[in-house]
Amino acid sequence: MIDWKTINEEGLLAPTMAKDFPNLPVVKSDGYFYIGADGRKYLDFTSGIATENTGHRHPKVIAAIKDQVDHLVHGPIGIINYESIIQLAKKLKALLPEPLDCFFFGNSGAEAIEGAVKLARHVTKRQYVISFLGGFHGRTMGALSLTTSKSKYRRHLPVGANMTYQLPYAQITETPRGLDHDEYWSEHVEKNFERLFNHQVAPDEVAAVILEPVLGEGGYVIPPRAWLQKIREICDRHGILLIFDEVQTGFGRTGDWFAANRFGVTPDIMAIAKGIASGLPLSATVSSKELMEQWTVGSHSTTFGGNPVACAAACATIDVMQDEGLIENARRMGDYALSRLLELKGKHPSIGQVRGIGLMLGIEIIHPFTGKPNGEGLMNILEKCLEKGVIFYLSGNQGEVIRMMPPLTIDQEHLDTGISMLHEALTEYERELEPLKAEQTI
Repeated sequence: MIDWKTINEEGLLAPTMAKDFPNLPVVKSDGYFYIGADGRKYLDFTSGIATENTGHRHPKVIAAIKDQVDHLVHGPIGIINYESIIQLAKKLKALLPEPLDCFFFGNSGAEAIEGAVKLARHVTKRQYVISFLGGFHGRTMGALSLTTSKSKYRRHLPVGANMTYQLPYAQITETPRGLDHDEYWSEHVEKNFERLFNHQVAPDEVAAVILEPVLGEGGYVIPPRAWLQKIREICDRHGILLIFDEVQTGFGRTGDWFAANRFGVTPDIMAIAKGIASGLPLSATVSSKELMEQWTVGSHSTTFGGNPVACAAACATIDVMQDEGLIENARRMGDYALSRLLELKGKHPSIGQVRGIGLMLGIEIIHPFTGKPNGEGLMNILEKCLEKGVIFYLSGNQGEVIRMMPPLTIDQEHLDTGISMLHEALTEYERELEPLKAEQTI
């Protein structure tokens, strides 16, 4: 029997991950819930950080995994071939916008990003890549050169030297009053690119522009459609490939199969992972066959990528999402949850902006006296939520945004339960601040 109280003291697990919030000992998961070692059920509004979009241990996904294990556990693809990977490629092709129809399967989101950047550089014969401030693309060395959600991720690591450039990500609150929304954002991003091209790197040396169509780790920031459309236009103008990092936004999270569909902008290359296989490690770098055919044979490979069991789980995941109408449910429940959270904002001075698209919801926590981002307060609130039996997660540059990402199977009853617990936690937190408020007014 494991002594959960002392497990971290033993030093068996690297503390860079082992002590992340909430570090909750869990013995089982089921549907919307984790079952803790303490016997309690915890409503999970993290979905394994947006991976188990079909909920924990969906019976049809589990059945597909068990059936595949009885036949074939490991590839590797290229040495052998197998049905589940071919079936998955066909299913994905039917879901993705044209002309994204060719797949390199890996294990993680960072791998998909590495593949996307390698492909772009190989095809264009250019070396530089432009990413956006606040973006998170992974922590392998190549992906880390593009990641700017937090400076601590890059500390002591000389990543991206002379290889990457960053531009500001769109922030809706920046739009000046009285200006046309679309016109402003089109001109805004055009000027940012123009400044970069004039002063730092020529456009004909840029292989790719990479971005998250909705910021994940960076705080669930939703950009204007016109901003994304203008970036597509700029890339086309200069022969630059556009990469969408849909690791977190893919597979229904934003209320469509992919955020590209919601914004009406199709990238040249897409990186997908997380929700693809209901919790099993799987990812893909996706592009047109025309681009993939320019990637020299053997210049990129994998041992475990596209594992037969993970591919079988992914096929079952897609079937479940289609059969149970989870895309539609994500939109409907996402709209409902956003309306409830906006009601909370009106009741709690600790809530700043509330942002949401589908079941990708961000709640900014601010100090009620200063209005400044309040990461310390957020952790206090998350701990109170955990005590009540619901798990949220954090995001944002200063850890100031509550990340709410329930499974796409969620119903209104359980949304109400979790949001009510958040309301109670916020009320308790703000009550604790009341004595300090009196001091502020003296």
